Amino acid sequence: MAPKPQGKAASGAKEPVQATATGGKREFVHPSAKHARKKAIKNAFAIEPITAFYIFLAANVVAALFSPIQDCDETFNYWEPTHYLSHGYGLQTWEYSPDYAIRSWLYIALHAVGANLRRLLPRSTKVAEFYFLRYLLAAACALCQTLMWRAVCLALNPRVGLLFIAALVFSPGNFHASTAFLPSSFAMYMAMVGAAAFMNWRGGIKTSQAMFWFAIGAVLGWPFAMALCAPFVFEEVFFAVLSDSERRFEACLRLFRGIAATILLVVFDTAINTFFYRKLEIVTWNIIKYNIFSSTGGPNLYGTEPWTFYFKNLLLNFNIWFILALLSLPLFLLQKLFSRRNPGETFQSGLRTVVFLSPFYLWLAVFTLQPHKEERFMYPAYPFLALNAALAAHTLLAAFGNADPASLIGRIPARFKLAVVALGLLAAMDLGLARIYGLYTAYHAPMSLYAPLAKIGAQEDTVCFGKDWYRFPSSFFLPRDMHAKWVRSEFRGLLPGEFSEARTGFGFWGGTWLPTSGLNDRNEEDLGKYVDLKSCVFLVDTRYPERDGELPPNEPDYSRDVERWEVVQCLPFLDAERTHFLARAMWLPDAFVPEWLRRRWGEHCLLKQRK
Repeated sequence: MAPKPQGKAASGAKEPVQATATGGKREFVHPSAKHARKKAIKNAFAIEPITAFYIFLAANVVAALFSPIQDCDETFNYWEPTHYLSHGYGLQTWEYSPDYAIRSWLYIALHAVGANLRRLLPRSTKVAEFYFLRYLLAAACALCQTLMWRAVCLALNPRVGLLFIAALVFSPGNFHASTAFLPSSFAMYMAMVGAAAFMNWRGGIKTSQAMFWFAIGAVLGWPFAMALCAPFVFEEVFFAVLSDSERRFEACLRLFRGIAATILLVVFDTAINTFFYRKLEIVTWNIIKYNIFSSTGGPNLYGTEPWTFYFKNLLLNFNIWFILALLSLPLFLLQKLFSRRNPGETFQSGLRTVVFLSPFYLWLAVFTLQPHKEERFMYPAYPFLALNAALAAHTLLAAFGNADPASLIGRIPARFKLAVVALGLLAAMDLGLARIYGLYTAYHAPMSLYAPLAKIGAQEDTVCFGKDWYRFPSSFFLPRDMHAKWVRSEFRGLLPGEFSEARTGFGFWGGTWLPTSGLNDRNEEDLGKYVDLKSCVFLVDTRYPERDGELPPNEPDYSRDVERWEVVQCLPFLDAERTHFLARAMWLPDAFVPEWLRRRWGEHCLLKQRK
């Protein structure tokens, strides 16, 4: 990344102004005046950094408390292995079989340590461990968001920083991603820190450090997240080619350090996984090999979606902000084409803005082309979507705020402009909050259903799942030594097995490396995963009153069999098939909508088998 002006011109003379990437001016500060530099940095923020941190933290804590688990992959591939390391038993997916080894135990172990810290505090329970880890994720995400916000304010504009905050904290996307226990969320955290390091030219050129942060997200989290680093590395290489030989050498050295740090990180991750799998496994390569070079169908076995999937999904999760993010680059180019050239702005600062805008477009384009699509695949790009949206909004506000009476916009009364802007921001916030509340009220039942088990359940009891297997929030919600089991439903894919509870000679659980049976990478059903319904002490089932005549043979309404099952607890659960799209997408007050637009409800029930 080419250096930006840092107080002195090449000749050693003072520069009268300092240009930002958006073309704004800042008052010159002599680099030898330490207090003046601190004052200049302080003036770059519209609010104090600690205030921004608290805003991000508040939004993330709300997500930690109320966000449902969006994807069963989070439960079975991350919460369950963490439960296994912490409590000695849990459900095992084929990805953790030593035969395939496409998940990193280092990533799981780090989170298991965080969850186990809760045991040092009073009144520790497994549910408390679950939420304590979510609180840690909320704080970590808030810190990363604050670092990126700080870099945005310094490199671009304080108003862009404020809009960046608004685009994130009121979005359902952040509500999902900020505290999700997923590699894509972890990659998002590291991408924010890496982007901040690339943007932070005030602290010197930090290419190698920024590459290392992206590498942490790629190696411990998701390898494909390294692609977000590409535009920043391109900028470094581009200006290195245009520089003299000394600067080219410095740029090559920075890139070499970043690559070397990435390789060392892969070696460390491989060493940890070799310990857990008891054989040499480069998990990062295994993930890439399965997703790109698999001969069994790879991720496409789990479903494909049309190219419009992410556009619809991002519009739901970011509403107006997503539209602004798509328009950010065209708006920036139009601004440079038609606006008067700022004498303080250079080609370099303009290119930097394009570089800042590029990661979102790159990520969206790459994953739109992939047949297998899931909402969580977009998580690493969420901060860059917010950045693009903030820059687009800043550009529109600058044009809309034009007070030149010779222009058409300049003749519009200032109060009317203010009202339009306020209404636009309020609409974006309201749409986001309505969807967040709608998701909570519709799908939070599985996070609250299991509380009675602490009083009525006994050790070695089993909780069985049929058609609701994918709604199981994890063994953290079951009392100690209570296990989840499967009864057969209409689902014909592969269900998780169970980690072996055997101990090794070193006292560690052997389920991470012992041979497994009934696991495959072809999503083929294994009949050995099912238990007889008679062995179930408890059963979780969802009933939909409006579908009574449409139930398939293997998915009856168990709660109707009152001679065999007694209801312990039932909680409202949205009947998505019978509910209109708008009512599914967000919360709508029943008092103000017609009957056909109101939500239809089922019940998510915990049943106990009568003796």
